[in-house]
Amino acid sequence: MAGVNFSFHNFPSVIKLNMGISERLDENRSESFTLLFCDFSDVQMKVIESCLEQILRTSDAIVHDNHHYFFILPYTDKYGATVVKNMFEEFFNTYIRSSTISYPINGETPQELLEALQAKIKKEHKIYLECLDT
Repeated sequence: MAGVNFSFHNFPSVIKLNMGISERLDENRSESFTLLFCDFSDVQMKVIESCLEQILRTSDAIVHDNHHYFFILPYTDKYGATVVKNMFEEFFNTYIRSSTISYPINGETPQELLEALQAKIKKEHKIYLECLDT
């Protein structure tokens, strides 16, 4: 098991790809995929890499900007994303700040989803991530 890493520059395109797959394969479109934000500020890079290799599926996408990680979890609802976040916390043995949004509930385009994620992170954690504005 291990997620697939993408450049942060490609984040909107990877979201759009997952939207296309969802539209093609998921007729009911209820929480087709979830975006999970995690702040790994207090975790060493080597430990993060080991954790991601053990916990994520090969269908999961990873993008990050420094210690802010974003995961696209196909066919995963918000509850499932919370399970993944809890697995991270158990692995790191520390609390991880996180937020989740789902397609199509929180947005119908990559821009809408990124804006919704930005708003949720700002509200829940008082963090403004400039990387989500690009």
